[in-house]
Amino acid sequence: MPIVTVSLMEGRTPEQKAAMISEVTDAIVRTTGAKKEAVSIIINDMKKENYGLGGNQTK
Repeated sequence: MPIVTVSLMEGRTPEQKAAMISEVTDAIVRTTGAKKEAVSIIINDMKKENYGLGGNQTK
């Protein structure tokens, strides 16, 4: 049972997330042979202030 976790900065629409879930699921099925029903996608929606890059907090 593949479990995929994706961390994104907040701001994506529900439609964008649904499209991503569909596309990632299809890629997992295609590349691993897993059944579509067995693929789980977890989206971690992060606030920008909870992310840093190069020693700096993003804004």
